[in-house]
Amino acid sequence: QVQLVESGGGLVQAGGSLRLSCVASGISYTMGWYRHTPGKQREMVAIIRRDGATNYADSVKGRFTVSRDDDKFAVYLQMNSLKPEDTAVYDCYSKKSWGTEYWGQGTQVTVSS
Repeated sequence: QVQLVESGGGLVQAGGSLRLSCVASGISYTMGWYRHTPGKQREMVAIIRRDGATNYADSVKGRFTVSRDDDKFAVYLQMNSLKPEDTAVYDCYSKKSWGTEYWGQGTQVTVSS
């Protein structure tokens, strides 16, 4: 069982920045971030594989950067130029090489206009 502990959410004005952090209890093949809002399906925001390959949602390309530190079993999401539509609960994601997936508790990000 992998535990994921997120931090870094909060309230920020549009145009501002936030950095999310997530620390896992073990190494992961893929790590990243999803987000969800009430009534909407969870969507992928950004993921990063152990080889460094990344994938971003079109809506965040050029504004968000995902990175990882395998020495710390951690993944980060630097969010710049935040927009009100980025408001959501952001969930840390971890996937083992054999396919098992894990999710964090979620951290709220609120962007005011």
